[in-house]
Amino acid sequence: MKAYLKDLLKKIKLYHPLQFLYRSCINFTRNKFFQLTYLKYKGRGFTCNFCRESYKKFVPEYPSADISHAIESNDVIAGYGVNVYCPNCMSKNRERLVLDVIQNELPIRPRTVLHFSPEKHLYNYLKARASVTTVDIMPGFYKGIDRSVRYADATSLLFEDESFDMIIANHILEHIPNDTAAMREMFRVLRKGGVAILQVPYSVELASTIEEPFINDPARQAKLFGQKDHVRIYALPDYITRLKDCGFTVNKLTPEYLKKYAKHAIQDEECVIMGLK
Repeated sequence: MKAYLKDLLKKIKLYHPLQFLYRSCINFTRNKFFQLTYLKYKGRGFTCNFCRESYKKFVPEYPSADISHAIESNDVIAGYGVNVYCPNCMSKNRERLVLDVIQNELPIRPRTVLHFSPEKHLYNYLKARASVTTVDIMPGFYKGIDRSVRYADATSLLFEDESFDMIIANHILEHIPNDTAAMREMFRVLRKGGVAILQVPYSVELASTIEEPFINDPARQAKLFGQKDHVRIYALPDYITRLKDCGFTVNKLTPEYLKKYAKHAIQDEECVIMGLK
């Protein structure tokens, strides 16, 4: 019955609008709750680099029971921890980290940006400074962020060669069965001298990437990979090798180097992977 109703709503083009409304209500309620409950923590500590509000601590997020084994047993750097969401604007640690990189670490000032599965705060920052094209394989989920978001299959992008100065794919490639095809397409549409910020969950403890590219079992995916729509957990050296094999020159910003941005409540152990062309 649930699957039938979902298919019916998709046919009459109500599924994504209803999903957006539902998520918006949940997010609005959560945001107001944390704004109120974290008033007592306002002050010196961490500062959100989007809304500029400061708190002694940010909102934590920990893996749920169905995914915790995959995350913890493989030591996956996946964005969970003690200071994840800004209590005021609900920006997430991975967004704040990418913003730090864009503002301080890029070799170029991008004019044209391809933003996969756009995060609200990053998109709003970028659209005021560049021409931003947003894409997703299910664009309906992102209409509330950008009404012009387009459908795109990352393994077969409908853009000309060298169309963009910058690409942002923040926790995207772990979802894609043929990830190297997506990497090659990203390299193709990136201009010479351009940069791609390509963050993924990864482990430095795994000897090799664990994956089942064509798995279609959400419960098993959650158990194996730490999210119901992931198809792999990357071993960090293997991830970098795959990017290089697809043409990228890889610049890795280490956690030690990124400590200077700790005041923005980024994840302590996360590195940044930039693909250069």
